[in-house]
Amino acid sequence: MQDHTLYEKLLGIGTPWHVRDVQLNLKDGEVRLHLRLDAVITWACPICGKPATSHDVRERQWRHLDTMQYRTVLVAPVPRVNCTEHGVHQITVPWAEERSRFTALFEALVIDWSQEGSLSAVARLLRLSWDQVAGVQARAVQRGLARRAPHRVARIGVDETSFQKRHEYVTVVCDLDASKGAGVLYVGEDRTEASLSTFYSGLDDAGRDAIEYVAMDMWPAYIKATHRALPTADDKIVFDKFHVAKHLGDAVNAVRLEEHRTLSAAGDHRLAKTKYSWLRKTSAMSRRQRAVFAALRATGLKVARAWAIKELAMDLWNYGTMELSKSSMGRESLDALVQLGNTQSARTGEKGRADDQGALGRHHECCGLQNDQRQSRVAQRENPVDQTNRMRLPES
Repeated sequence: MQDHTLYEKLLGIGTPWHVRDVQLNLKDGEVRLHLRLDAVITWACPICGKPATSHDVRERQWRHLDTMQYRTVLVAPVPRVNCTEHGVHQITVPWAEERSRFTALFEALVIDWSQEGSLSAVARLLRLSWDQVAGVQARAVQRGLARRAPHRVARIGVDETSFQKRHEYVTVVCDLDASKGAGVLYVGEDRTEASLSTFYSGLDDAGRDAIEYVAMDMWPAYIKATHRALPTADDKIVFDKFHVAKHLGDAVNAVRLEEHRTLSAAGDHRLAKTKYSWLRKTSAMSRRQRAVFAALRATGLKVARAWAIKELAMDLWNYGTMELSKSSMGRESLDALVQLGNTQSARTGEKGRADDQGALGRHHECCGLQNDQRQSRVAQRENPVDQTNRMRLPES
């Protein structure tokens, strides 16, 4: 088998393309494969497929998989055709994408290696630049997006992640539907309102209407973007437990600090060094720590009441269905959440916290909370001794 035929078999090409010449440059460590194109009577537009006239021919070259230790390059004359509807375009070649300087097989190798190492490592091992490897990855992403079948997403999660030391962020949107398996739907630069709005703008009206819940942290930019895109965003935004718990913990600590200053001025230092007692889960305490903490909570302190409200609010995440969360017990938890949010907003005066409290307040108005039942449950959590039978309640 001659080298021309061998390379045609290896490249997987056939009529009208043929290997015309094989040049080996030992000094440069390179093999150059020159291709030729048989005469074609009629040309077709690569976009619409309609007949087109020949415009000109331009020589192009592509990096291919190495031949043993030698860098291999394809060189071919590629015609351009003139379509009456779409203008001048280069015809498609069977071994590479339009505007790419690498064959499809070589790009596949780059993608495989990119899953095993960094862009810099892949570039060094394959003798490419960082930009070239990044370009191959970008084209692979575009191909994947083009192949992805459109589907309606009911539950999505929105979050930001940092990928540089200088606080450079990207916005990530995921499909949270367990029946389909969680998957990344969108990645956008930065964590601004525009970052998330770009995702929403890529959905049609039916796609936006299909969204039932949007799980996110309490980042104001994401809240605003969701409100602009979804008319009923108040009923669809779900704040994740981690960030809500952090804000509630900050509120409890703010109450503790203020009360500690007041008590210390009167010579009462019982709240000194108790910060983490109010923030730690009772389940993570030793028996002795729980006993000390229970006695501290039974002294009628303001921080004890704030802690009881926080614990009651966190019950909201224990309801497995929307029906339970909207029950009287669920409404008590949500009311407690809003009450502590009011406390924190009033104490800090931070605009971000005010925005968070406002969003919770809208849920509060929708639920029509029952304050008398809430007050009873808060009192029970605040004091570990039941006022009726004087028996010790179980630790929460």
